[in-house]
Amino acid sequence: MTETGREQLLQRVRAHAFSSLPFDQREKTNLYLDERIYQEGEKIGPEFQKIVAQRPSILVFADDDPHANFGHDCRYLLYDAGTGEFHREVAARFPPIADVTHPKTLQAFHEPLRFLDTPIRFHPWPPVWRCPIIIPDGARYAILFSGMSNKRHLNDMEFLYRTLIDVYAYDPAHIYVLSYDGTLNTQDGVQTHWPGDGTAYRINITGQGNRVAFEAAVDNLKSKLHARDSLLIHCNNHGDYDGTPGTSYLCTYPSWGQYYNADFSNKLSQLPNFRQLIVMLEQCNSGGFNASILAKSTAAATSVASAAIESQSSYVTADGNWDPFARDWIAAQAGHDPHGAALAFNPDTDGDGKIEAEEAYGYAYAVRDPRDSPNFSESSEAGGDIALGQQYRVWWWWCFILYEALEKYRIKFPPQEYLEHLRRLQPEFTKLTAELDKSSNELRREMKAKVDALVKASFT
Repeated sequence: MTETGREQLLQRVRAHAFSSLPFDQREKTNLYLDERIYQEGEKIGPEFQKIVAQRPSILVFADDDPHANFGHDCRYLLYDAGTGEFHREVAARFPPIADVTHPKTLQAFHEPLRFLDTPIRFHPWPPVWRCPIIIPDGARYAILFSGMSNKRHLNDMEFLYRTLIDVYAYDPAHIYVLSYDGTLNTQDGVQTHWPGDGTAYRINITGQGNRVAFEAAVDNLKSKLHARDSLLIHCNNHGDYDGTPGTSYLCTYPSWGQYYNADFSNKLSQLPNFRQLIVMLEQCNSGGFNASILAKSTAAATSVASAAIESQSSYVTADGNWDPFARDWIAAQAGHDPHGAALAFNPDTDGDGKIEAEEAYGYAYAVRDPRDSPNFSESSEAGGDIALGQQYRVWWWWCFILYEALEKYRIKFPPQEYLEHLRRLQPEFTKLTAELDKSSNELRREMKAKVDALVKASFT
C-alpha cells in the first residue's frame, strides 16, 4: 500500500471512530490512533485483560474518562488493517500499553480533554505554622511507592518527600522511594524540574516500583522496626479491582502487574510489633485496601486514608501535575500547597501544633475534587491521632518556644530559604532536647517523690 493509500485508510478509521461517539460524549472522550498493526493472535494491552486481535488490526483507543487514573472505563476499537473496516469494540480498563518499556505508538487525533500546560494561579503566603517536632522518642520510617508512574505520581511523591525532610526532619536514610524504573523517568518521559517551585527534583529514588522492591523494603524493616517506632506508607500511580469486594490491586512496573490488597497486607503482617502505621493511598479503587491493612497491621495504632472507594477511580488535576487527594493530604501535613501557598483553612482543628492522620484526611476531604470518593479507616482513636512528627515526651511547650523564635523569620524569608535555615538548625535542636531529657528525668524523680509523699500522707 502506498503512503497516500495508507493515510486515506487511517483517515477513514479516524472518521469512523469519531462519528461513532454519541453527541454528548464527543467533548468527554479522547481518541488515539495506534500507529502499529496488531497481528492475528497478538495480545493487546496488559496481559490480564486477555484481549487478543482476531485478525490484523488497526487500533483506536477511546479513553472515556481522561482525567481519571487507571483503571477506568475505556474501549479498544479494532479495524481491519487491509480495508479499514470496523469489526470489533472491546471494553477495557487500561490503555493498550502492555509494557511501558516498549515504544509509545499512540497518537491523539481527538483530544477535547487535555491537561492545561500553563494554568494561572494565585499563591498566597505565608502558610500556616507547623511545629518542627524533633524530640526523639522512637524512629520513623517511610515507604513511598509508585509503579506505572506518570509525572503527576512522581510530583506527589516529591511533595511528600520534601515535607518529610523539610517539615518533619525525617532521616533520608529511613525513606524508601520505589518508583517506575528506579529513576526520574515516567510514562511521560524523564522529569527534571518539579512544578511546585520549578527547582530540580530532590527525591532520592532507591528502587523500582514493583512488588519485589516493595517486599524487599518490608523485609529490610523487619530488623529495624522496634516497639516505639512509626511507619508511613504512601502508594500512588494506578490501580483497579476485579469487580467484586476485596479484589482491589495496585499496578506495578513495568507491565501493569497486579499487586492485590490481600498480598500487600499479608506482607505487612510480617513486620514485628511497632507503635504506629499511617497509610495514604492515591490509586484508583484504593479503598479496597483499608480493611485488609487494618486486619493485618502489627502496629498498636493504624490509620488508612484512600482517595477512592473500592469501586471508583481517583482523578487528576486539570494541569496533569497532581492527584488532588494526595496533593491535599500532603499539603495539610506540610502547612502549604506544593507552590508554597497558604491552605484553604488550618487543618489543625484541635490547635495542638501537629497534624494528626484524621486531620490531614479531614482537610483533603473538605477540599476534595468532587469526582474522588475519599474514605478513612482507623484501628482505634489512637489510629486517627497518628502524626508524622517525632513523638513528644514531656515537653509539650516546645512548639510555643519555637513559634515565638521562628515566626518572624518564617514570614520574612522565602519558603525554600526558610526551610534551608531550619534544616541547618535541626542538629542543634536535637542537642538541646537531649539536655531537656536529662533535666526532665531529674525533675520526674523529684516530682515522683513529692507525689508519693502527698498520696501516702492523704491515705494514711
